[in-house]
Amino acid sequence: MTQFLSENFGLNTKTAKILYHDYAERIPIFDYHCHLLAERIATDHRFDNLTQIWLCDDHYKWRAMRANGAAEEYITGNATDFEKFEKWAETVPFTLCNPLYLWTHLELKRYFGIEKLLNTESARQIYDKCAEILKSPEFSVRNLMRKMNVKVCCTTNGPLDSLEHHQKLADDFEIKVLATWRPDRAMAVENIEGLNNWIDKLAELTNIQINSYSSYLEALNKRHVFFHSTGCRLSDHGLETVYTVKYTAGEIESIFQKIRLLKPLDGSEQLKFKSALLVDLALMDHEKNWVQQLHIGALRNTNTRLFQNLGPDAGCDSIGDLTIAGSLAKFLDRLDAQNKLPKTILYNVNSRDNDLFASMAGCFQDGSVSGKIQCGPAWWFCDNKDGIERQIRALYNIGLLSRFVGMTTDSRSFLSYPRHEYFRRILCNILGDGVETGELPEDIDLLSGMIENICFNNAAEYFNIDAG
Repeated sequence: MTQFLSENFGLNTKTAKILYHDYAERIPIFDYHCHLLAERIATDHRFDNLTQIWLCDDHYKWRAMRANGAAEEYITGNATDFEKFEKWAETVPFTLCNPLYLWTHLELKRYFGIEKLLNTESARQIYDKCAEILKSPEFSVRNLMRKMNVKVCCTTNGPLDSLEHHQKLADDFEIKVLATWRPDRAMAVENIEGLNNWIDKLAELTNIQINSYSSYLEALNKRHVFFHSTGCRLSDHGLETVYTVKYTAGEIESIFQKIRLLKPLDGSEQLKFKSALLVDLALMDHEKNWVQQLHIGALRNTNTRLFQNLGPDAGCDSIGDLTIAGSLAKFLDRLDAQNKLPKTILYNVNSRDNDLFASMAGCFQDGSVSGKIQCGPAWWFCDNKDGIERQIRALYNIGLLSRFVGMTTDSRSFLSYPRHEYFRRILCNILGDGVETGELPEDIDLLSGMIENICFNNAAEYFNIDAG
């Protein structure tokens, strides 16, 4: 019987074990989407304890703690670091069957060599042992990344970010840490006052007087050019759905003037502005041969009380159920018709959309690059064994799994890199099962090449980033 987190956990066949241990396990990590802070990497930050490195920014854990009855004081409040960790340790046994249970113990094992189960009885011992280990220079942020064999890390940054830390890292760190352009604030027309303040900061930063939609695009493109100069090759958008309502240039200019005059927009005007700007931002990406990432389908900030008290990313987002297919097809087709569709990764947060995205991607491949339109990795609420398997199966059945650009951590924690291991074990197990049932040939060279491409090579080629 395979024991919990033994060397062969998740690997059910001989072929799966060969593919993982002889190939996937040793492949470096190309983490093309995460939310790590470049400042912490630039300063080679060292955390004092597990609460700081594990709990302070992780809304996955916050949700579980709330569901288990922990008061907010022990989650985002003023409790001491150990008191917060103790509440997490109290929650962990109740996460059994949730991926948090496996991730928690896999991270303890891979980084700290701890195999003891975390619970209220073991909390103090584990907390103290990890705090002692974290004092070592070997557990600085950069060394944690080296320990996990990371070669590329793409963070998420708004257009106003200075990227000073990325520029510093380019000169003194062998792992590539590159920015990703995330212009969601530029489209946030629901809050006119907030958007205006943001535009004013953009104007000051770019030294461009932003008094028209065209000057707004000029200022955004100036920052886009700056991001490109630092090595950025990806954009990212968080969208409830894809905005594709019809509009005219005159309408968009009129809407922009209303924004600058602090006049509220009705729902139709909001959608027209978002539709126009989403296309114009995609055109910037195409011009510079970037990859645009579309994270689609999350219903954000559903809990008004938590949002008002804590802001976004507090653990009160949900899977959404807005219709996607028609608008997504229109958006991709509009760009393709102009021969200006950039390389695109489509992420779905609702598992119902796996086959939809895999089939949609196939409609817009144009032979210019392998896998130009990607059905992205299992994201957020799909980032679990079932979700990963469903995403892989959708590509397995509908697309070209061999051209897939692989997994990301999508995390704010420097202890999340074992999620790549988790994904690789699932991938190897699916292929191993195919060999076992005779659906795939028992050709290790063929299969291992596919594994190496999915785990690293495809991403390096697709994003046009020299991984060193």
